Amino acid sequence: MNFVEELRWRGMLHDMMPGTEELLAKEQVTAYIGFDPTADSLHIGHLCSVMILRHFQRCGHKPLALIGGATGMIGDPSGKSQERNLLDEETLQRNMAGMKKQLAKFLDFDSDAPNRAELVNNYDWMKDFTFLDFARTVGKHITVNYMMAKDSVKKRLNGEARDGLSFTEFTYQLLQGYDFLHLYETKGCKLQMGGSDQWGNITTGAELIRRTNGGEVFALTCPLITKADGGKFGKTESGNVWLDPRYTSPYKFYQFWLNVSDEDAARYIKIFTALSREEIEALTAEHQQAPHLRVLQKRLAQEVTVMVHSQEDYQAAVEASNILFGGGTSDALKKLDEQTLLSVFEGVPQFEISRDALGAGVKAVDLFTEQAAVFPSKGEMRKLVQGGGVSLNKEKLTAFDQVITTDDLLDGKYLLVQRGKKNYYLLIAK
Repeated sequence: MNFVEELRWRGMLHDMMPGTEELLAKEQVTAYIGFDPTADSLHIGHLCSVMILRHFQRCGHKPLALIGGATGMIGDPSGKSQERNLLDEETLQRNMAGMKKQLAKFLDFDSDAPNRAELVNNYDWMKDFTFLDFARTVGKHITVNYMMAKDSVKKRLNGEARDGLSFTEFTYQLLQGYDFLHLYETKGCKLQMGGSDQWGNITTGAELIRRTNGGEVFALTCPLITKADGGKFGKTESGNVWLDPRYTSPYKFYQFWLNVSDEDAARYIKIFTALSREEIEALTAEHQQAPHLRVLQKRLAQEVTVMVHSQEDYQAAVEASNILFGGGTSDALKKLDEQTLLSVFEGVPQFEISRDALGAGVKAVDLFTEQAAVFPSKGEMRKLVQGGGVSLNKEKLTAFDQVITTDDLLDGKYLLVQRGKKNYYLLIAK
């Protein structure tokens, strides 16, 4: 496979230095992408870079994932309007461990293949570097004029930030440039890749290598992913969509991809899956025949959820979706773990009920009118139950005065009441 060609048809190529494609055609190349360890999980904003490393390895080249243990202590000014909080070493170590575990799902770190992936941490080579050494070894090779010409610096100096640009941030491009130099000298790394906002930092590294030892290295960037409506990709009302199930449940993760627009699905399925060109073209044609079936969104959600989580998590997310939007059975509902149950029914009206009262048994009609206002009156509830329009935990309620006890609770805590086809209520026993 031709790596550049692969990125090109997938819409994942923004810019590259002349000679990059020729280098990749003639030898196995080592390249790296840097990740900031600002959290102990990656989010889907990182996924394009991760997929680039994955394609790179599949094309026979050697990927390095660089965790910015040192640079993460400073913060990159690129695309930012204010300085970041600095992280302590203990937090950085925890964040790095979480990120490595996630990257291992995408990259082969463990085989004997000559192009197996490696994880490197720039803190390892920066921690003993004194300021004087840095000023002599790195600082003297790059002029202030060169650094000032970078967009990331110009924007901050031209008043886009309230507080200007600190010296700490100003030195960031030199630190990232030194990473490239170090990996070039120790690992034979000739290519740095990243998002298009990193072009300035990457080219500083290439310039530093050229000026220190005359080496020729290359750069390649991918576009920053946006939504078709111009909104920021990967952000929801509740914040980032994380790869760690502790922060974004597999159900919510699946729903994010399932709910993207047709236009976005057609782009994202190329960027965020490893499906072949032929498969994607066939899916796109099928989708165009019947857009209402959302073929692209369903396949995109399946591929990414299985890749990031697991086949089991994907199946559970589909079953959970069916409970809310399709038929869904009582058995499927009982299989949901508490986190997924709460994710599925987030936003539906909730009522607290007395666990002690349930211990003795409560008639449904009393519970759903007096303890929880699911129905405005007993008469209305009786009428709806007689018409087969009320369900408890996805099973039709056959008698309006059926006795409900703690045995009916889901996860020992919840009752799910359905009134009509679309109205759900979650009762929480406390």
